[in-house]
Amino acid sequence: MFNKPFIGIQGGTFDPIHIGHLRTALELKEGLGLSEVRLIPARISPHRREPFASPQDRLDMLAAALPGNSGLVIDERELRRSGPSFTVDTLISLRAEVGETIPLCLLLGMDAFLGLHTWHKPRTILTLAHIVVAHRPGWAPPHSGLMADWLREYQGGGLAALTRQPAGIVLTYPVTALDISASTIRRLIAAGCSPRFLVPDAVCALIQQRSLYSSNFLAGLRPPPSGGLVKLDNDA
Repeated sequence: MFNKPFIGIQGGTFDPIHIGHLRTALELKEGLGLSEVRLIPARISPHRREPFASPQDRLDMLAAALPGNSGLVIDERELRRSGPSFTVDTLISLRAEVGETIPLCLLLGMDAFLGLHTWHKPRTILTLAHIVVAHRPGWAPPHSGLMADWLREYQGGGLAALTRQPAGIVLTYPVTALDISASTIRRLIAAGCSPRFLVPDAVCALIQQRSLYSSNFLAGLRPPPSGGLVKLDNDA
């Protein structure tokens, strides 16, 4: 553990929070030596459909998931902010809070990183934070394209370099391969199956208590398309 703060940022809709989110956050916290990882639920994701669960339900599931996970903390700033939850705005807000010298690490999955060039002001993101790309063991980096260029341009110095400067480095880091997605969990629940062992027990209990993602819950969100089934979009 480093002496000065070294903060990780993991965003998402967390609709619902699941073991894959938590395991990745924990492995990156421990592997990188982060002092904390801030889990930041988005109010309105610019890259995905509107979340199924309400901001309060998603916040409550996060709160239920985290007890006993030291160093994993909830940051509500995107839920308090109106409009799309642009990552660059979140990082600007964090920089104003922690100052210009504290290293910040934006934690992304590989799929998110490969689409990063489509985000709002992607180059500005690297002036505000490092980017740590979590990937499965055995993954091979792209050999061509814009994000391959980013890896060649910004990847350098390894883990130690992340602590020597506040932002500007892309680091790839292997994590345990867990093929779990929120969309799969929602499908299971809508079909009447249990999400147990895919989400923490306290989150499972909250989902059952509030009937989140049940077929009746989903039917009440919007009229079903022809065929009578509510489409559950893919996400993490």
